[in-house]
Amino acid sequence: MADITAERTKEPELKRVMGPWLLLLFVVGDILGSSIYALTGKVANEVGGAVWVPFVVSFLVALVTAMSYLELVTKYPHAAGAALYTHKAFGIQFFTFMVAFAVMCSGITSASTASRAFGANFSAAFDLNLSPGTAITLIALAFMVVVALVNLRGVSEGVKLNVLLTCIELTGLLLVIGIGCWALGAGNGDFSRITEFETGDRTAIGGVIAATTLAFYAMVGFEDSVNMAEECKEPSRIFPKVLLAGLCITAVIYVLVSISAVALVPIAQLGQGDTPLLQVVKAGAPAFPTHVFAYISMIAVANTALINMLMASRLLYGMAKQRVLPPQLARVHAGRRTPYVAVLFTTLLALGLIAFVAEVPELGGTTALLLLAVFTVVNVTVLVLRRDPVTHEHFRTPTALPVIGALTCGFLVGPWTDRNPQQYVIAGMLLAIGVVLWCVNYLVIRFTHAEPAAATPPAE
Repeated sequence: MADITAERTKEPELKRVMGPWLLLLFVVGDILGSSIYALTGKVANEVGGAVWVPFVVSFLVALVTAMSYLELVTKYPHAAGAALYTHKAFGIQFFTFMVAFAVMCSGITSASTASRAFGANFSAAFDLNLSPGTAITLIALAFMVVVALVNLRGVSEGVKLNVLLTCIELTGLLLVIGIGCWALGAGNGDFSRITEFETGDRTAIGGVIAATTLAFYAMVGFEDSVNMAEECKEPSRIFPKVLLAGLCITAVIYVLVSISAVALVPIAQLGQGDTPLLQVVKAGAPAFPTHVFAYISMIAVANTALINMLMASRLLYGMAKQRVLPPQLARVHAGRRTPYVAVLFTTLLALGLIAFVAEVPELGGTTALLLLAVFTVVNVTVLVLRRDPVTHEHFRTPTALPVIGALTCGFLVGPWTDRNPQQYVIAGMLLAIGVVLWCVNYLVIRFTHAEPAAATPPAE
């Protein structure tokens, strides 16, 4: 059987361009995404004025799982993330493929939905008044092609564009916080609302759990960064501080945004529509040119699409290197040093979703559901891979944390959280497609005489 190291010499390595500051902005931009611009009102509908509580709980769950990711990415600083760790821990081709498919599916579907949202926001920002039909779809398709060109051009260009988009996206949220502080300081709003729980027939704890399943979608994204490990400088050294700092920064922003929102806008009003933060701006600063928020929202969804497509292509590239996927997906452009076959393949999938799939209900919750299931597996793999020592120093999380992470993530996957049943239907359909694709992948690998990966992959 050909050695993995020898196999790597056949293709150029990915270009290492990301230092700690670029990685930090990548993490922050990925977590912030576009969800917070629409999610605050939906979370408020579940829990009332104490909307900040589910964001804090989501942060703590994400933090525990991030500690597991840190041990694994510093131990195995290669692309493919959760799928790679699953492969090394269990060596089961089908299981590895399904984990990879779940992560890829969440990224590509999120990017495709963000592209359609980009088209809608583009229409609003430039007063085009386009109906949600062919015109929006064409804008979304064109935008995804631009994302692909940036991705093909090089990770340096993609990450630099991410920095710009993240700064603009962050400015919008800081603007909401600033307007909230100014209005509350002037005596406007009702600060007492932030301690009120309005959970309907549920208990306060039940309402927080249900709201956390929604709010967790705003915290996902930190896991995408581990797929960029082969394009980071000294990943084993910089990842721990950068990833933890990124999580803490976004958690503070979310809490301040949610407090500003419920203090300035009544809960019933905040929970209506898809632009809760726009309502906050109107309530706190009526003279502010609110059309600016259409531009910021457009940029936020653009950043979401860019980062998710970067992640998805690196995931396929990493799995192809581990011989779980056809080796053609591991090809790297000699000049640009980008995984061009994986980029083109993920782009075609995204274009298909944009063209043929309308906005999927409960997509955000389904994405969080799939990733929570993946996080459960990742927390278990940390404990399994303790038996696989490596020669270099790496981060080591306290043993209790992966156990807590597996239990909490597994709990949030279950139907007892009062999650919308439609999310399980969508997730089941996606995983069924994954099973079919695994069969196709298995036949392709056999037909091309590609050697399957070892049952117990060698330590890196």
